[in-house]
Amino acid sequence: MSDPSPEVVYDPTDPMNRKEQMFPRLSPAMVQRIAAYGDEEFVPAGTVLFQRGQRGVDFFLVLDGLIEVFDQDIHGQMTVFTMHGPRQFSGEMNLFNLRGVLASARVAVDSRVVRIHQEAFRRMVAAEADISEIIMRAFILRRVGLIRMGYGGVVLVGPGHSADTLRIERFLVRNGYPHRLIDTEVDPEAGGFIEAFQLRREQLPVIICPERCFLQNPSTSELADELGLTEVIDPQHVYDVAVVGAGPAGLAAAVYAASEGLSTIVVEGLAPGGQAGTSSKIENYLGFPTGISGQALAGRAQAQAQKFGARLAVSRQAASVDCSARPYHLRLDDGQGITARVVIVASGARYRKLDVPGYARYEGEGIHYAATAMEGQLCANEEVVVVGGGNSAGQAAVFLSGIAAHVHMLVRSGGLAATMSDYLVQRIARSSAITLYTRSEVVELEGDERLREVSWRHRDSGELTTRHIGNMFVMIGAEPNTDWLRDCLALDDHGFVLTGRCAEGHLLESPYATTLPGIFAVGDVRAGSVKRVASSVGEGSVVIQAVHRYLHPEAG
Repeated sequence: MSDPSPEVVYDPTDPMNRKEQMFPRLSPAMVQRIAAYGDEEFVPAGTVLFQRGQRGVDFFLVLDGLIEVFDQDIHGQMTVFTMHGPRQFSGEMNLFNLRGVLASARVAVDSRVVRIHQEAFRRMVAAEADISEIIMRAFILRRVGLIRMGYGGVVLVGPGHSADTLRIERFLVRNGYPHRLIDTEVDPEAGGFIEAFQLRREQLPVIICPERCFLQNPSTSELADELGLTEVIDPQHVYDVAVVGAGPAGLAAAVYAASEGLSTIVVEGLAPGGQAGTSSKIENYLGFPTGISGQALAGRAQAQAQKFGARLAVSRQAASVDCSARPYHLRLDDGQGITARVVIVASGARYRKLDVPGYARYEGEGIHYAATAMEGQLCANEEVVVVGGGNSAGQAAVFLSGIAAHVHMLVRSGGLAATMSDYLVQRIARSSAITLYTRSEVVELEGDERLREVSWRHRDSGELTTRHIGNMFVMIGAEPNTDWLRDCLALDDHGFVLTGRCAEGHLLESPYATTLPGIFAVGDVRAGSVKRVASSVGEGSVVIQAVHRYLHPEAG
């Protein structure tokens, strides 16, 4: 008798299990309503509608015929991975922005389609709520499908533990860009790739694109430019609102500003989400009883903001702001400029670093500031160290305890109760895979090209513990990202932006107003703020009321 078939486990998060939502067939009435926003065209078989990397592509609704969406692999072989028939439509999340599209499309047979240009598409999405919901859900599922299936992406070749490989992969993952990692430390295919592309080990990591692009250890901005992830900024355009930082506070501000008709642009150096985007699971955020990852929350917020017309410029940092004239002028680190009537500072904070000899040597080579699935795959069946006593450290410890052989958690204080949510404290206390070391601190790091050993000492007894550790997660409080503001706004002694009543000597109407009119601060970067996701989202949404009062004082 043959062995019974293995049990098939249904995964509701797999978009391939939701094909009817991923590729919906609209009702005839919806087709008629959509057609009013575009032009009907007859398109001969073989016509290319758009090509990978093209910006600002049109939306196509099939009336009769067939559109096939295809990609090319790095060897130039074409793969058709989906087809749209009558009453189905093309596109994914890049239709809400001006980024390069991830795939190409052509008409497979003589067809009739409705072509809708991008501005008309935005009007349709804003006006037709029920159709907008179907399109948005389909676009999100399609992007998730592209990521899972590896279509429309790039190949990253390099050692999995390398700081630069991790930097590039982190950028791709957090920006939702499909990719495949070939880890030259463990992947048996790596040798073939290295030989085929005549790579030397010292050249790694490299990015290989289907369009034959070949990038050797590119900077984040170079990679973003090559992949079409950056927005083209018009230096002559004056925005109503420029938001600096795409963490929860910045994204909330962008959603509310754009949804209320304000022209909005968001500037972000790495990817949407901020520190919250690095959390494996947030379980105490209202409305998500089973929890949600920081990256998923940020992805949804980003989609919302873009749906309402907000622009998002990633891989660009704000370098300075000219406070001497209004509208304000932001200078970015690549030399570009943004002019805006209002600036919302939501640049957040970054984790502090340990003062330990050799620390800088192992940053990215075993020392991490995020604990997501990407970092987790480096820790399978190994012991790890988590340093810190806040919620981020607690979430990291709990997440890693399901992957690593054991988690050693270090705090300088006498316990966790004063700095961490109780549900995390209780989980850590009950977990046999986590050992908490109170009143302890890291004193020594050892390794070769990457971290191999960590030693810590009890501050009272002097007892020294040394373990073979290849990955250490440091989450020990935050320093504000306000270097670009020091000549402009009043800051407290720690560099956080003073707002409202905290800004002594200034009568400020809004608790988020700074010492300059038209510049507001929200979220972790603001002095006195509560460092919680829900609080940041609340501040980002509420500040728009003050923005309206500033822009239209006569209405108040």
